[in-house]
Amino acid sequence: MSVPAGIGELRSRFASVFGAAPDGLWQAPGRVNLIGEHTDYNEGYVLPFAIDRTARVAVRVRPDSTVRMLSTFGNQGLTHADTGALDPARARGWTKYPLGVLWALEQRGLAVPGLDLLLDSDVPRGAGLSSSHAIECAVIVAVNDLTRAGLSAQDMVLATQRAENDFVGAPTGIMDQSASLRGAAGRAVFLDCRDQAVRLVPFDAEAAGLVLLVIDTKVSHSHASGGYAARRASCELGAEVLGVRALRDVGLSDLEEASGLLDAETFRRVRHVVTENDRVLRTVELLEASGPRAIGALLDDSHASMRDDFEISCPELDLAVETARHAGALGARMTGGGFGGSAIALTPADAERAVRDAVGRAFTQAGYAAPDIFPVRPAAGALRLA
Repeated sequence: MSVPAGIGELRSRFASVFGAAPDGLWQAPGRVNLIGEHTDYNEGYVLPFAIDRTARVAVRVRPDSTVRMLSTFGNQGLTHADTGALDPARARGWTKYPLGVLWALEQRGLAVPGLDLLLDSDVPRGAGLSSSHAIECAVIVAVNDLTRAGLSAQDMVLATQRAENDFVGAPTGIMDQSASLRGAAGRAVFLDCRDQAVRLVPFDAEAAGLVLLVIDTKVSHSHASGGYAARRASCELGAEVLGVRALRDVGLSDLEEASGLLDAETFRRVRHVVTENDRVLRTVELLEASGPRAIGALLDDSHASMRDDFEISCPELDLAVETARHAGALGARMTGGGFGGSAIALTPADAERAVRDAVGRAFTQAGYAAPDIFPVRPAAGALRLA
């Protein structure tokens, strides 16, 4: 395989900072969720794919318990920690993600060595493309290799989820790390979040004459903030009132009865999850039977549900979605946890420029910051580069 640009520079930078060459270099991709939002922690279905934007780490094992970390972005500087005293309250900025992984591995009983680590990433931060999970997945595959721990993909998914939940403090599910660890070029990852069963589904937009555009609204979001946690609490309340283990167990035919048992807000939250699970299943069927040109209406319906029932959109996301559709996109929706971040627009290749220009003009006219618009394609999951 070809070595991505910048790997030589990353190796050289590592040596200049830490005084010796790294033991190896690893990368893990960000992800776009094609459809299936806030269904993962409800034990439902999701359909993400790994993207061609990655976090890369150069790592060397140390003979002591010291962890030294530096990134090529930001101004945090060289950070020190000790594997024997990992504390969520003391972790700062991006370092909480690798430290959370080390902590989660220790909780599994793995003897984690000290490390020198240099991070580089081109996954946009705060854009809903899972930049944090890309870091965590790059780190966990590196540590798994270096310690010969023999962790399976499922083990690494659960360890990074624990890092997010219990160290970082974000109540996320397993979708993001599953896509980053299990993705493949030209495929979306159809994931059953109840039993972690995975099926790779064809999603080759380029072969169908399409491009999937990401529209980064520049409205930053955080999964550790209250909005995400509140939605999860609503879902848990809905499941409890309806007497089911998780909202995965509620079907479309159950919604009429649910409307009489739940308060109006909780019912809307439940309705989103139930209908979104159905949309994921129908999207998989259409991709396997007819290809990506057939799924536009389902993307549109998903956005409407997130906007109106789950209430996690924002004016910038709504403007991006509506403008992209009117300019020629077959379907568009916000992607990620919500409250900002990015939208995606499934667009005929010959309409790409029209969609880009229309969205840019609309944001200017609304007085919003200029969005960052770029194509993504399904890419390989986490791997060792060198």
